[in-house]
Amino acid sequence: MTLWFGLFDDQIFAEHGERRYGPYRPVDGPIPLHRYRRFKKTATEERADRIEALAEGLSLPREALTDRPELKQRWPTSPLATQPFRNPDPFHQLAFASPIEAKRAIADHLGMALAKLPSDQLAALNALLATTLVKAAIFAHVRAHIEPHLGR
Repeated sequence: MTLWFGLFDDQIFAEHGERRYGPYRPVDGPIPLHRYRRFKKTATEERADRIEALAEGLSLPREALTDRPELKQRWPTSPLATQPFRNPDPFHQLAFASPIEAKRAIADHLGMALAKLPSDQLAALNALLATTLVKAAIFAHVRAHIEPHLGR
């Protein structure tokens, strides 16, 4: 394929084999050197710009508050209602949800499948998972009893 475009031309031609295609005119004017066209803003960016312009127009000057002292005072607020969590770990950050999830996390931590562990270590791990799912206790057991035997 050959493109034909001269220095003073405002059209472009394309040749492929024996066929010539064109003339194609430029969509827009030439771009000066060291200048770049802006990317078109997305609908979200345009909406954000409109909201920002509206917020600037709605700002309340400080002088408006000094002329009216009743607006300076704080409005009485009612105390916020609080309710403690029933579960000490509502987002499951301190304990695993199930033994399977704990085994997955241990395998990721060790970087190997748990089936490759010796049978006595795997039995001790299963006994620990049957009693607790607390992450700190499980990883303490893994660091103390499993990692030293891996030869790392």
